[in-house]
Amino acid sequence: MEQTPHNTTWSDDQLPAAVAAATSWRGVMRELGLNPSNGGTTRTIRRHAILLGLDYSHFKGNRSWSAAVLRQAVADGRTWEEVLTTLGLSPRAGGERTLIKAHALRLGLDVSHLGRPVALAVDPCELEPDLAYLRRAAESLAATWFMLCGRNVAFPVEPDTYDLLVDMEDGPKRVQVKTTTFKSKDGWLAQIGRRPYSMGNKALLMPYDPGIIELFFIVDGDLAMYVIPSRVIAGRVQILLRTYSKYIVANAAGLMASRSRAA
Repeated sequence: MEQTPHNTTWSDDQLPAAVAAATSWRGVMRELGLNPSNGGTTRTIRRHAILLGLDYSHFKGNRSWSAAVLRQAVADGRTWEEVLTTLGLSPRAGGERTLIKAHALRLGLDVSHLGRPVALAVDPCELEPDLAYLRRAAESLAATWFMLCGRNVAFPVEPDTYDLLVDMEDGPKRVQVKTTTFKSKDGWLAQIGRRPYSMGNKALLMPYDPGIIELFFIVDGDLAMYVIPSRVIAGRVQILLRTYSKYIVANAAGLMASRSRAA
């Protein structure tokens, strides 16, 4: 058997006790009074523990369960849901299920008896849409509408003047996406200008160059969607949308319906 490496502060007699007391290799390092961040020493200790045939199946690493606990859970379980529950995890945790299956295979465990997952009752989704997130959702809404119209859509790799590049019959069009949740007494008001970079972002709005942006895709607070050629509103930084109602192409208001209203 290989002896303890020279110039170490620990011995073969200390290592088994340290491995038994710890739940990770960093823990072993602490038990031996060593710096847990020393990767080279950690690898040396791990290699020597293996050579000594020490059992470290109780180690958890960053997990909340050990290999020994997983072995028992797999042996006693009838389904993966039962295994997950035994390990203190949610039966619906798809990512955890994949990791546990992979770990069980690495340990060489027989999982053939676990069978297919048992269907679980699924609670209704509790999510509620909110106009506060309209600006974040608008580009996806615009891209979806164009793709439903059979058009290829591309997003700029880096921030650019346009938000979408759409392949139209007469060539690619650069699209700027805008939203509004401000409703005046006359209707929805949309800012369609751009603000040049300035400290504090306080510069005055400027109109977009029609030679750079060909189309505006605007979503108002009712989720009505407008596709307006830039030449129609060239030079403007704000528009009253009801004036451009003929450019409405769709309405996604149904997305805002809560489950209670939908029922």
